[in-house]
Amino acid sequence: MLPELGRYQGVIFDMDGTLIDTMPAHVDAWQRTADEFGFEFDPQWLHSLGGMPSPKIVLEVNRRFGLQLDPVQVSGFKMLQFANNKNKGELIEITYQVLLQQMKHKKVAIGTGAQRDSAVDLLMARGVFDYFDAVVTATDVERHKPFPDTFLMAAEQMNCAAQHCVVFEDTLLGLQAAHAAGMDCYLVTENGFLFKPLTESAFTE
Repeated sequence: MLPELGRYQGVIFDMDGTLIDTMPAHVDAWQRTADEFGFEFDPQWLHSLGGMPSPKIVLEVNRRFGLQLDPVQVSGFKMLQFANNKNKGELIEITYQVLLQQMKHKKVAIGTGAQRDSAVDLLMARGVFDYFDAVVTATDVERHKPFPDTFLMAAEQMNCAAQHCVVFEDTLLGLQAAHAAGMDCYLVTENGFLFKPLTESAFTE
């Protein structure tokens, strides 16, 4: 059953792991990167950082393992591995159905931690880029998830007040960003959607 979203004016979708099942390809790219640069590969931890741009993930790798890897060099290698993967994942059906339902009545946007070129390529390849009223990427904001900037910019571009928007996400970072933006959030899980309203937020100030 699709969630009831009648009270919202705008719906914002994360992309990787929420609308498109790209996370296995991202994790595979990180494994190749870990092998190349000699750091420990922890797939669950790296998955939990979904929504964070690759250069910032390299900084987290440095912090966790006491390394001094070059974020530009390492993230560039990782993004090349991802780009070269011909199986980047298909649309996630339950979220896609929400998109198809809501785009008829409301403004819809993408709010992703991916770089703009990568996000546009993926959305176009899946035939959904033109469905969206706004696409906000890591290239467009200075502060990334868990900061609220991505979702606040998406709301602004949709001409919707933040409190009238709802976010679909798949990670704790994304949930934190949604609540920091003053928005309710649905987490995409293996069993469907888990509603996390702003009133339950542990992150609001």
